[in-house]
Amino acid sequence: MPPELDELAAGLDHVAAGLDGALEELREFARGIHPAILAEGGLGPALRTLARRCSVPVQLQVGMEGRLPEQVEVAAYYVVAEALTNVAKHAGASGVQVEVDTEVGLVRVGVRDDGFGGADPARGSGLVGLKDRVEATGGTLRVDSRAGQGTSLLVELPIDAGQPPNSTST
Repeated sequence: MPPELDELAAGLDHVAAGLDGALEELREFARGIHPAILAEGGLGPALRTLARRCSVPVQLQVGMEGRLPEQVEVAAYYVVAEALTNVAKHAGASGVQVEVDTEVGLVRVGVRDDGFGGADPARGSGLVGLKDRVEATGGTLRVDSRAGQGTSLLVELPIDAGQPPNSTST
């Protein structure tokens, strides 16, 4: 902008900062809300919707029936949603596989892509946020992302979200 419009430029900077703040507040608010299809239909239908909306082709395998506790469904949903977002934005992948299955007391979520690899939780907040969400349920997250070999996430969530995986109650 020309120097004679410094006051206008300062005003626009102020507006832009306000909009950035409002957008961040909206994102924080949205993180606490999950889609109606998850609440009404459960994890399987919600994941099928995510897979259809992803810009990278998704092979989805849901090997479970029935509903899981809400906290577990929400955590699994957000793991897959964030992973698919990361694949679409950063991986350069031509495809991604999502597998969800249950064992006694445990839900396993696997997400694998054929992209660039090299994902590093220390370099970005996406994987750190996922790890925090998973650990808040007593679960675990493992990332394998060697350069040139794609990225694999394995998440294990206890179905009884109050107990860590492989624990016994007394």
